[in-house]
Amino acid sequence: QVQLVGSGGGLVQAGGTLRLSCAASGSIFSINAMGWYRQAPGKLRELVAVWRSDGRWNYADSVKGRFTISRDNARNTVWLQMNSLKPEDTAVYYCNAESTLPGRPNFWGQGTQVTVSS
Repeated sequence: QVQLVGSGGGLVQAGGTLRLSCAASGSIFSINAMGWYRQAPGKLRELVAVWRSDGRWNYADSVKGRFTISRDNARNTVWLQMNSLKPEDTAVYYCNAESTLPGRPNFWGQGTQVTVSS
């Protein structure tokens, strides 16, 4: 199993910045992708940014150039630096880890609220 603890959300004005962090514990050796999704009220959960063990970094088109995902070398923490925030970035942000454990499960953090005021 993998446990994820996300933090760093909050309330910020448009144009501001926030930094989210996600710390993984447990079977971190099995993680082959780790990143952030978000879900706004009345909308489906969507990918924001993800790091993959093959070296790829993927971003949603809506955040490219504004958000940056990074990780530590131990592969147990990822950060999401969010700059130039917009009201449409308002959502609950969820940390996610894809695992190579049997069944290739996905693990989720508890979610952290990001609210951007106009």
